[in-house]
Amino acid sequence: MKNITILISGSGTNLQRIIDATKSSEIENAKINLVIADRPCFGLERAEKEGIENILIKRGKDFSENLENQIPENTDFIILAGFLSILTKEFCNKYEGKIINIHPSLLPKFGGKGMWGHHVHQAVLDANEKESGATVHFVTHGIDEGEIILQKSFPIDEGDTVEILQKKVHVVEKEIFPKAINLVLNKV
Repeated sequence: MKNITILISGSGTNLQRIIDATKSSEIENAKINLVIADRPCFGLERAEKEGIENILIKRGKDFSENLENQIPENTDFIILAGFLSILTKEFCNKYEGKIINIHPSLLPKFGGKGMWGHHVHQAVLDANEKESGATVHFVTHGIDEGEIILQKSFPIDEGDTVEILQKKVHVVEKEIFPKAINLVLNKV
């Protein structure tokens, strides 16, 4: 059984998807051993409701050190599920090949500093892209630069707005995130 620690910053919709996928064995041989948030958020309530240990670590100058001290030693993988804090180079290097993230665009396009949530979707629309999607990738110290594990695209229709792209991306994320986690955890 692989132990996964999940880092969150928001409502926890991707967290809930991972919880459900581990329960149904869509993600095989996995157990969530801890959920860590970097700000008060509904995702912590989701974890609590599911009986999953959870903690809040406030952001600040010692955040990465405090985070590292809280990661259980038996953690096999760390999953960023809507986690907005930037991890230090030292943290990323320590857990190299064991941290994955989901990003709301087709990386390498529209990744990097400041590219999260609606900012990504607005940038995609401003660039007159014909498609968008989501990408699951390994985390490195370069923001959104890690090796791609899985991605899926969809066409952008005339008249699509930021809100419409958010909804389309969320559907894709729900589909590919558990698949990518299962691939990495079980080397399928």
